[in-house]
Amino acid sequence: MSSITSSLAIATSSTTAAPSATSSSGPRAKPQGGILDGQDPTVYSATDPITLFIIQAGIIIIFCRLLAFPLAKIRQPRVIAEVVGGILLGPSVMGRIPGFTSTIFPSASMPLLNLVANLGLVLFLFLVGLEADLRLVLSNWRIALSVGAAGMVLPFGLGAALAYGLYHQFNDEPGVIPVGFGVYMLFVGVAMAITAFPVLCRILTELNLLHTPVGVIVLSAGVGNDVVGWILLALCVALVNTGSGLTALWVLLTCVGFVLFVVFAVRPAFVWLLRRNGSIQNGPSQGMMTLTLLMVLTSAWFTGVIGVHAIFGGFLIGLICPHDAGFAIKVTEKIEDIVTVLFLPLYFALSGLNTNVGLLNSGITWGYVVAVVAVAFFGKLAGGTLAARCSKLVWRESFTIGVLMSCKGLVELIVLNIGLQAKILSTRTFTIFVVMALVTTFLTTPLTSYLYPPWYQTKLDAWKRGEINWDGTQIMPEDHDDRSRDRDSESQEKTDHAQLRRLLVYLRLDSLSALVTFVGLLGGNHVGNRVQKVHPSKRDAAAASTADEEKEMVVAPQSPRRRPVQVHGVRMLELTDRTSSVMKVSELDDVRDPVVDVFHTFAQLNNVAVSEEMDVVPEDLYADTLTRKALDIASDLLLIPWGENGTLSENSDSLTPGTTENRFASGPYSHFVGQIVQNATCNTAILVNNGFGGRSKSDPHPALRRTLSGMSLRSSRDLPSAPVSDRTHHIFFPYFGGTDDRVALRFVLQLAQNTNVTATILQVNRTVVPGEVEVRTTPQASGEALETPPITDDSADADRHNQSFFTSLQDSLPPDMESRVVFESVMTAEPLRTALERAMVEVGQAPRNAGDLVVIGRHRGCKRGVRNELHTLLPSLGRPSGVGSEARQTLGELAEAVIAGNVKASIMVIQAGKHRDGA
Repeated sequence: MSSITSSLAIATSSTTAAPSATSSSGPRAKPQGGILDGQDPTVYSATDPITLFIIQAGIIIIFCRLLAFPLAKIRQPRVIAEVVGGILLGPSVMGRIPGFTSTIFPSASMPLLNLVANLGLVLFLFLVGLEADLRLVLSNWRIALSVGAAGMVLPFGLGAALAYGLYHQFNDEPGVIPVGFGVYMLFVGVAMAITAFPVLCRILTELNLLHTPVGVIVLSAGVGNDVVGWILLALCVALVNTGSGLTALWVLLTCVGFVLFVVFAVRPAFVWLLRRNGSIQNGPSQGMMTLTLLMVLTSAWFTGVIGVHAIFGGFLIGLICPHDAGFAIKVTEKIEDIVTVLFLPLYFALSGLNTNVGLLNSGITWGYVVAVVAVAFFGKLAGGTLAARCSKLVWRESFTIGVLMSCKGLVELIVLNIGLQAKILSTRTFTIFVVMALVTTFLTTPLTSYLYPPWYQTKLDAWKRGEINWDGTQIMPEDHDDRSRDRDSESQEKTDHAQLRRLLVYLRLDSLSALVTFVGLLGGNHVGNRVQKVHPSKRDAAAASTADEEKEMVVAPQSPRRRPVQVHGVRMLELTDRTSSVMKVSELDDVRDPVVDVFHTFAQLNNVAVSEEMDVVPEDLYADTLTRKALDIASDLLLIPWGENGTLSENSDSLTPGTTENRFASGPYSHFVGQIVQNATCNTAILVNNGFGGRSKSDPHPALRRTLSGMSLRSSRDLPSAPVSDRTHHIFFPYFGGTDDRVALRFVLQLAQNTNVTATILQVNRTVVPGEVEVRTTPQASGEALETPPITDDSADADRHNQSFFTSLQDSLPPDMESRVVFESVMTAEPLRTALERAMVEVGQAPRNAGDLVVIGRHRGCKRGVRNELHTLLPSLGRPSGVGSEARQTLGELAEAVIAGNVKASIMVIQAGKHRDGA
């Protein structure tokens, strides 16, 4: 018994001592102090790989962004920067630094980097499928089929011929598995024939070619080319991954069956769910986004396990997503940033890491480099050009289509990486094809700009319309000589008496209330048949009433109907480098914009014939787009609202009204408006809104009030705004003379035809006697002329014409407008101060009305005396710097004085068109 007890005691003591020995021999857990415990963050750890992954991702993203900046200046797509960045980080350049690759990109860490990159690739192919709108192919199927087929067959055949030499020269290199020549030939043919559809969209958008015949044809052919190319590549991968032809056949049949299942079973159910959920109309909900991504991953998993690459599953789900109401665009907006900013640079940088330019070290290798580049470029060029020429396009258009179809870009790199992973290509052959992809992509933009510049597009459009001969000579109608003889005599009459009938309006959300109010004034008095409405069930009884009763109840006096003003609204959205932004360009018919809808409805209800369009263009092309649209529709007036914060952007921050200083200190918006007034050929009006049809900027904003709960709430939430009972507007117009003022005077009288408008027109004449101001009301029928000259024109003939124009419009004022329009004249040595003081008296007297307006001519080339007076006037107004030199140059000296004076009215600055000199 004692022996048993002693044995237990020994066992117990040994057991107790064991942990003590263990604890003393080393730490029980991994140190958690990181670099503070002396750990090296660049050492890869399989249990904690995130540290090194962040370093790798950070280096790749920063490096690619730095390269993308200078390449963007020469209009190169970002994929070139990503691939070149990977090449520089790989064994070709930085890999030659001792220890760089083993430290930053150790072999043990590459599986994780590949995993993340390939997940991003699946999502990117899903985005490519979303971007490929098959409706475009169906609507242009004939020319898309011819250009796409010729653009694939010829380079595929030439690539198959070149594959013979490549196969026998490089097939025995390390890292290549034995494959049959047929499979190798198929892969090389696909690599030569495929077109990079996503990069092609961006190039067409940047060059403003999407809506040209060339752009439509290339996009239609590119979509079909892309789909066929992926199908052939899937077949190639299936043949490589299977050991026999029978297995490959089963893989192909399974893939076809899966595609049919997704198209005819999954897609209808998916669309039904989206419509029931409201995601198509209102954008995808979080639940629908979850379902969509699960479908992408499931489809990618299935295509992967049957022997086809996982990216085809993602591409297929993208193809079946509906494009109705911009649903595909809204889905793209949800995930595009994480894919393009993080995942894609990793993938294409891996392509560069696998590229070793040092392997191009022999004459025969460089010979194949030249041959591959030549076959890829000239094969696509010849095929696309000949097919386009056979479709009756001119040679220059055809060559442009051929050049665009030769763009390889990131789709080519995806194909090459699949070939490298499948061990069809060796590292040397992979490098040869990467060089080809870079060269063909790099050449696309400059060659397209050279072959199809804007001036050639304009000439070609005019030639197709029959307006000019091919040598540029204008084709004149038979009665041109008779009309040209009468044009000089009629030009003055048109300038002085024609009313504005066709307007182009730049639509902005922050100025929408002012724009719709202004357009409503142009509609005049909408007097229709004031008919007493009768319920449908009682129409028979109403029809049986006597004729006298019917006249008394139904018929009302009618004003003579006149042709309504035609207003064309242009809504512009900024074109960015995002995929969703590019998709909006090609799917504008599916994009609904509330600003356009509100403007259209309001204009129709106010006796205005309205049309509208949306354009997605870069901000630096806004001015050019508007001036070109005005020229295309032969607009009489181009109306530009000045932004509330003086910025072109219309995000949520820019919609908050800013101070006057901030509003006019913005350089980009002043530059934008300045470009328009410099280049526009029609009359131009700049509307600086200050409560025209909405809340005045001078009104205090609702203050915050403190409640017992400690929360700050806006007091206006409990106080609804009262309706506008006084719908009148008062217009003040100081007339100095000159072309701008003559157009402005005619426009003011057109606005005054609306019975809700009153106007004061003040003729300002500068005297030689300083300090004396004489104001007199000019009789409506008086033709008395003032001998003092206006401040903007120097010649006596111009002075007489300005005075006669003013007098003629005054004398011809219709009787029904005499009670609402007053003409006055003033002589003063300080015209700016006089006009400003009178404006302060005239406007802002009815704070409950719908807003007053001060109309001003821009007065290009004002005299030095006016500028000197402005420099004296601004300090007295407390604004010694005015609105800034750029805004002053854009709006004019008189407009600056009115803005600096804080006049309680909106301001409209009018400039006469270049074709309306009228002098």
